[in-house]
Amino acid sequence: MVASSIQASAQNPVQERILVLKSAWNQAVQLRDGKAVEPLLGNELIYIDYDGTVMNKGQYMASVKSSALHAEQVTNEAMKVRVYGASAVVVGVYREEGTRHGKRYLHRERFVDTWLNREGAWVCVASQSTLITH
Repeated sequence: MVASSIQASAQNPVQERILVLKSAWNQAVQLRDGKAVEPLLGNELIYIDYDGTVMNKGQYMASVKSSALHAEQVTNEAMKVRVYGASAVVVGVYREEGTRHGKRYLHRERFVDTWLNREGAWVCVASQSTLITH
């Protein structure tokens, strides 16, 4: 199941659009659908995973398609979007449950994403998450 909590803080169409894109990203990750993820990410993507791993777009795309990971449920909670002209910052909590290398996992991570508007299309160019341990 893919879900998102689009809060009342998303009061304008740009904020709402970015939250929809973030939810589409979750769904694509859950389905290991690289074709759906690819247009959501800028070519210069810097992705910092909860464990400190730094990935570029190619490496991140490979991780999405990896058969070692099977995300069964991906959700976002308490997302807020701040728009700064042609850029936006999304802060929220990401929850993922599934199996990795045959072992069950459940992660809750606080994330911050940076999105840019390029000729009318919003793309994420930086994403960082921190594991919530409490």
